[in-house]
Amino acid sequence: MKNVITISREFGSGGHEIGKMIAEKLGIPFYDKELLSEAAKRSGLCEDLFVRHDETYSNSLLYSLVMGSYTPTSDGRIISDNMPINHKIFLAQFDTIKELSKEPCVIVGRCADYVLKEHTNVLNFFIVGNIVEKKRRILQRYDIEKDKVEDFIRKTDKRRASYYNYYTDMRWGEAKNYDLCINSSKTGLQGAVDIILGYIEQKNKKD
Repeated sequence: MKNVITISREFGSGGHEIGKMIAEKLGIPFYDKELLSEAAKRSGLCEDLFVRHDETYSNSLLYSLVMGSYTPTSDGRIISDNMPINHKIFLAQFDTIKELSKEPCVIVGRCADYVLKEHTNVLNFFIVGNIVEKKRRILQRYDIEKDKVEDFIRKTDKRRASYYNYYTDMRWGEAKNYDLCINSSKTGLQGAVDIILGYIEQKNKKD
């Protein structure tokens, strides 16, 4: 099994947990917030900067990168010393995703499906959920007032969509961009994992 699996997700849908369960089942690395640590180590930039800029957009660089408008430095890296810090943060993640994808792994969010869209071994999944289930999950994980949780979910999803739509030429959550879209409120987390693993198995047999 040589697949790289990307998980895009609505906030509160359990996408993180689903991705982690898949990685554990397949015995491959898992990257969500871990990607920020990897990017920080590889770039030499402070990890706190990655946390503060996580899945928030500032400039439309990704499409230009994919189309070849940015020239790598002499050592093969895209990041250069004279770039603004927000460019460096974004491009460090871009570089890191490219490097991590050389081996099977699960990557959650951060436009990984788009960064790797030319790779034939990448399978992309989008996880959604019903608002009641998402609110319940968020209230369990975060210290937030009940009457504010729905707005918190809406704003987080809006931020993720804006980030994705701004940096790519695709639309966040649009079904045609993914191998499967799964409602975890209908399937449960384990059910979603089983569906994805079944799809991977059938896809590999077919290929």
